[in-house]
Amino acid sequence: MPTSQMPLISIIIPVKNEGDNVRSTITSLLNTRTTFPYEVIVVDDASTDNGCHFLQGQGQNEKIKLITTEGIGAAAARNLGVNHARGNYFIFCDAHLSFENFWIDRMMELILTKKADGVAPGIASMTEPHKIGYGQNLNQKLEITWYPKPTGPSPVAILPGGCFLVTREAFMKVGGFDRGFRIWGFEDIEFSIKMWLFGYTCMVQPSVKILHLFRQVHPYTVAHEHIYYNMLRMAYSHFNERRIEAAKKLVLYANASEIADDVLTCGAAAQRVRYTSQRKFDDNWFFQKFQIPF
Repeated sequence: MPTSQMPLISIIIPVKNEGDNVRSTITSLLNTRTTFPYEVIVVDDASTDNGCHFLQGQGQNEKIKLITTEGIGAAAARNLGVNHARGNYFIFCDAHLSFENFWIDRMMELILTKKADGVAPGIASMTEPHKIGYGQNLNQKLEITWYPKPTGPSPVAILPGGCFLVTREAFMKVGGFDRGFRIWGFEDIEFSIKMWLFGYTCMVQPSVKILHLFRQVHPYTVAHEHIYYNMLRMAYSHFNERRIEAAKKLVLYANASEIADDVLTCGAAAQRVRYTSQRKFDDNWFFQKFQIPF
């Protein structure tokens, strides 16, 4: 395909108090080679550290668009980035990554050959680059586990939020990231489950390795209540009654009944009806397919 006919890629980077990581991530991105045209949309979600200040004013690269918000949370920031995106393919990236040449090209291979609708790279630790995860699965507590290296492109239960590619068509059909989620937690898990239930395919491209800064603490406040709220909203939106009750039992540092009432008050039941009418598979199919003991 001639370069002039290559599709535009929209790279969406949500930011919250990332400091110098934003500059280093974008510098790495701009310095890596690709045959695809791309735009970068940085969504600065009420950062207080001026980490995105270098993107303001006359010095801003014409490929980069900076959007500022007032603290809408991780899921909403990504959805807002999509609202400003011109491409038919979206790559969601954390603001603390380092890239390699032609990483976009090798991920796009699986999309353009219709093998996948969502693609994750191998993700390695910046501090221990030999430790690489190849997509994610879930355990009996709905916690993330990493797949070992496969022999080739392979299906994965969860697309890691640190970096993944998805088609605009699939993203729009599943409704994007949950519109009712709060600050942080379960965005990528809920989105990936929704992709599979709606009949789309998520895969890892093991020939790509992205370096990711794994941190012990967030550079902003994350409350247990927000994480539990998102988890239960996901459960009420997608899971059967037994799994909803099992999810409630995972709430340890808050009142599960109060959070569940809040979730239902905020429209999860209506969302469940809407999703059930659209999906091709149910949660039993998903948990059995990926052998998740939940």
